[in-house]
Amino acid sequence: MSFSSSGQAAGPRGLARPVAAEGGTLLPRRVSWGAVLAGVVVALAIGLTLNLLGLGIGATTIDATARSTPDASSLGIGAAVWILVANLMALGIGGYVAARLSGTADVTDGTLHGMAVWGACALLSVALLGNAAVGLASSAARGASGLAGGLASGVGSAASAAGREVSDRTDTGVLQSAAQSVLRRAQDALNTGGDPAQLTSDQRKAEMGRLVTRRVTGGQLAPADRERLTRLAAAEFGISQQEAETRVQQVEQQATEALKEAEEDARKAADASARGASLAAFTGFLALLLGAAAAVAGARRGTRPALAA
Repeated sequence: MSFSSSGQAAGPRGLARPVAAEGGTLLPRRVSWGAVLAGVVVALAIGLTLNLLGLGIGATTIDATARSTPDASSLGIGAAVWILVANLMALGIGGYVAARLSGTADVTDGTLHGMAVWGACALLSVALLGNAAVGLASSAARGASGLAGGLASGVGSAASAAGREVSDRTDTGVLQSAAQSVLRRAQDALNTGGDPAQLTSDQRKAEMGRLVTRRVTGGQLAPADRERLTRLAAAEFGISQQEAETRVQQVEQQATEALKEAEEDARKAADASARGASLAAFTGFLALLLGAAAAVAGARRGTRPALAA
């Protein structure tokens, strides 16, 4: 065998064959993607089969007639354990298949084939779950849109029928008079200020509502606003100034307590959501870690033994 001027060994018929630099040996490609694909297919098929079996077994425990159905917590825990065990078995067998079909006798190479099966299955699972979630959200949005459209159509039809019925029985002048009465009442409610005794009930209620809203959202009222609220309450309910002050204090206390309770409930809900997200993340991490261990164990088991020299 001769060497060409470019540092390549001349093989049969003068074909150049690459050699490693500094006299090292060239390593053959040590990954078999066909074996990895076969392991992934086997793992997914076994996982699907076992999960369907678990679904069938779980469905047999439900007996609504005899009222012997297990509670939701027990059923959920059992389903989660079954899914975990089924996926671990599937990944172990998939890693075994990939390592066995790769034809390698090196334990490290077989282990890496098992890890490739685990990674491909994990990515496929995430993609499938993501597509399923997007599909469910899209279906829910379409259903809500269709429902809203149906309701709007029904309301429009009802309004149209009611309009025809009213137009048949009501004079145009009567309708205009009623509309003007409503507009006049609304304008009167907006025209607040002045002596509470001279205001209408709608005006007093509107101004009291604005003051109470300002008290709840903005904190303490100014002394002038507080006195105005007391006078409005006294005029509206026909009570003395002192009794009105007592009622205003009670309303303020109830509003403050309700606001504190709402804030506490919101914080508890946020804490529960954070704990749920943390638990889900740690559970997913543990499941992936156990899946990697199962795939590696199966791959090491499936690695062919080295032939004796």
